[in-house]
Amino acid sequence: MAKPKKNGSKKAHNSDIDGPTTSEKVRFFTGLLLLVFAVYMLVVFISYLSSGKADQDSVNINDNSNYIYENWGGKFGFKVGYYFIFKGFGLGSFFLPLVIGAFGLALMRVKYFRLWKNVLRFLIAAVLVSVIFGFIGGHSSFLGAGPGGEHGYLIADWLNKLLGKVGTGALMGVITIAYLIFSWNVSPHAIRKPIAAMARAATTKPATDKPEDQNRDVKETITEEEPISDDNDDPFYSEPLIVNGDTVDENNEEDDFYSQPESVERPLISVIDKNGIRDNDGDDPLSDLPPFDPRLSLPRYRFPTVSLLKDYRNSTSTSNEETNSNKENIIKTLADQKIGIRQISATVGPTVTLYEVVPDRGVRLNRIKTLENDIALNLSALGIRIIAPIPGRGTVGIEVPNKSSSTVAMKGLLSSTSFVDSKYELPLALGRTITNEPYIIDLTRMPHLLVAGATGQGKSVGLNAIITSLLFKKHPSELKLVLIDPKRVELPLYAKIERHFLAKLPGEDDAIITDTKKVINTLNSLCILMDQRLELLKASQSRNIKEYNEKFIARRLNPNKGHDYMPYIVLIIDEFADLIMTAGREIESPIGRLAQLSRAIGIHLIISTQRPSTNIITGFIKANFPARIAFRVFSQVDSRTILDSSGADRLVGRGDMLISQGGEPVRVQCAFVDTPEIEDLTEFIGSQQGYPDALHLPEYYGDDDADNSTREVDLKKRDPLFDEAARLVVQHQQGSTSLIQRRMQLGYNRAGRIIDQLEAAGIVGPFEGSKAREVIVQDMNTLEQILKRLNEETV
Repeated sequence: MAKPKKNGSKKAHNSDIDGPTTSEKVRFFTGLLLLVFAVYMLVVFISYLSSGKADQDSVNINDNSNYIYENWGGKFGFKVGYYFIFKGFGLGSFFLPLVIGAFGLALMRVKYFRLWKNVLRFLIAAVLVSVIFGFIGGHSSFLGAGPGGEHGYLIADWLNKLLGKVGTGALMGVITIAYLIFSWNVSPHAIRKPIAAMARAATTKPATDKPEDQNRDVKETITEEEPISDDNDDPFYSEPLIVNGDTVDENNEEDDFYSQPESVERPLISVIDKNGIRDNDGDDPLSDLPPFDPRLSLPRYRFPTVSLLKDYRNSTSTSNEETNSNKENIIKTLADQKIGIRQISATVGPTVTLYEVVPDRGVRLNRIKTLENDIALNLSALGIRIIAPIPGRGTVGIEVPNKSSSTVAMKGLLSSTSFVDSKYELPLALGRTITNEPYIIDLTRMPHLLVAGATGQGKSVGLNAIITSLLFKKHPSELKLVLIDPKRVELPLYAKIERHFLAKLPGEDDAIITDTKKVINTLNSLCILMDQRLELLKASQSRNIKEYNEKFIARRLNPNKGHDYMPYIVLIIDEFADLIMTAGREIESPIGRLAQLSRAIGIHLIISTQRPSTNIITGFIKANFPARIAFRVFSQVDSRTILDSSGADRLVGRGDMLISQGGEPVRVQCAFVDTPEIEDLTEFIGSQQGYPDALHLPEYYGDDDADNSTREVDLKKRDPLFDEAARLVVQHQQGSTSLIQRRMQLGYNRAGRIIDQLEAAGIVGPFEGSKAREVIVQDMNTLEQILKRLNEETV
């Protein structure tokens, strides 16, 4: 059999085949040898610390080959320790086994990590530690040449002669700090804080009054006005006495802003305006605090690894013979129509091959576009798609389905450099393009996504790929999902991650929403949350959620004024057509509000439907969903309904899709993630420590609930914590159930009953939709009179 001719086309099929190749075996075995040698080096280095001097002395005295070395690695181990520790880097040599071990793990492909970044990090550490110990220890008898080895001693001695010991010490300190910041991402705030503390201690004059008495008075005032609880039902609200997950020391001046209530006078405090924005001046004691880290609400959370996913290997691929045959048929078909071409090239993808044609000068492109059926007939293809011209290329594209397609594994996408190094806020790994490149997009730039296609063409798999991408990239404190599944069979797989990534209405048992009435309440609740967040953006003078969170992380916003870190919220509806058929305008109205206004405050919508008709995908929906994904449909009318152009009717199915973001659609083969992979992923996340419950969305009462919200409230049967809750609400001038929940550590139902009792007592106003309840009582004296009267009536 003749070998196929080599051509210049790019091989874009999956390179993996069944079973490991010889090169893979050699690479694995080499990596194993390096890993074993790294462990051996570490062992002999440890042994050299205790036995190296004795072995060296004995060898110098006896000088015979029968000497039994004390080193655990024998003679060779002693020689390795001698050349690396004594002649080399001293204690810095302990970083060298890490370098060799990193190469071994990379060759074995045990775990994905950035090899050269870590190698450079360890090599710099070896040199730096050697010089530092050479500077500190000098040329002592320890390890023969001192703790820094001969290398460390020589470099430190040269620096001492050049800069003196003071200059050398200062230089070593600066280099060490720079290494920690740039190599290990140590926050500058962690280094600035002790420097600032020492500077204040050196410049502060002794006070005439006793500081113990002053601090005691402040602490007593705090204790009386606001009791502190160690637990927190809702971890997304920043408690004043918790900074980065640690309890603030009340005796520390620089933590006053977060540890003292507003009624305590604070001489060293930031300038706060009426909106709770802190001036960022140089004398601010908060500038010494490290940035707020939302991830510390779950500090032990471990991100999932790609080992949870399967690597689908494909033994079949498009051959050169098939590609060359298609080229000849395309050239022949065009020649039959008197259309000459100057050049033709092929790019093989997972599902289709793109043939780029450069026609002769003067050929009208419409003549080529009308030949779709003729070319499909000559190629015996299921259906082809002609792009005339390809934007920015100056060629005509002819997409021809491959006879044997390749599966795009989600594992390969998530381990690709494009995804791992992505700086997107909400990256979505959707699949691979015709050129076999990972297709990664940012949901925040869309900002909403419409997914449509016929039944069984890959929409649910596409939604799973979207959710999987977000779970691999975001921490539970940074992302919340609102999942709506009228079909009741697709999204319940994610119920295990309820306490980590899901959001729901207060009091609901199931975070996966399937009932139409609950869907309406959830969408209206999201509208309330949207209005609340927009008010916070207005108060903080921020244009979007990114700017707002940056200010909150920099501690420029006061939590006591209602400011809080905002996680992104992604609303996913698996079957939008069913909701429109059952609820109609009740669904479309809140969806429209969210689509128009929620982008700035981090709420993004992903809507999927299998009925791409004009009564489902209306003009209003299309106007607010510029990003659209079209899987295969069976009519050109449906394709135009989704994309405003044809093409989706010529896809081959099984994950083949067109993605439009306002320009020319891009053809992508959707990544495949199977149900067992989703189960393993959710089990991995769900088995970790999570929050007490899913994120509670704002309360929403429908018409029936609003009429009955205050019915049959008996003030003679008040809650035992009624008085305490009333003082809390009046003190903060915020009448919300969530405030009572998190400050008093109560469940939602009990907090809701208390807020109803406060309304019946005239302390707070009635529920007003998206607006917060008005606090009618403005001062504590009036409140105490009301409480006294209620207590007398009860007696």
